[in-house]
Amino acid sequence: MRISHLRKVLAGAVLLAAFAFAPAAVAGETVAFDSSYAAGTIVIKTGERKLYYVTGQGQAIRYPIAVGMPGREWTGTNTVARKEVNPTWQPPAAVRADKPGLPSLIPPGPSNPLGPRAMVLAWGEYAIHGTNKRSSIGTRASYGCIRMYNEHVVELFDRVSVGTPVVVLR
Repeated sequence: MRISHLRKVLAGAVLLAAFAFAPAAVAGETVAFDSSYAAGTIVIKTGERKLYYVTGQGQAIRYPIAVGMPGREWTGTNTVARKEVNPTWQPPAAVRADKPGLPSLIPPGPSNPLGPRAMVLAWGEYAIHGTNKRSSIGTRASYGCIRMYNEHVVELFDRVSVGTPVVVLR
């Protein structure tokens, strides 16, 4: 009986060590990109469900994203107006209409759908942010915001500044 217990303890320790020494999350992927955009521009292609951070010389860093659900998509040019670390979420009217039981404010943490970072766009209605629903990435899931994996939004957040141009295409 003691040997069986010891095997379980050892198996648990090996599993724990595997997680502790797992490689860091994969960063965005550097790809060839349209050189007509200035370095530092964010280009979002909603049809591809990809965000590109243009680095210049015909290259960009590509990230998978979630985009607006049908009827909530938008296109146009905007800028990053504000950057927030561990944002508090105030559900917009459209979300509250669909989900009236939501609290008026959701503090930072695992229940917050904005994740650890948010880059609010100049119109004020939309943001590029993390998510507490990883499975939504690659889908049409939001009310118009651009969702990213949390590790990716932290990486992008550190690259951009207020005033960064954002171009949203189909």
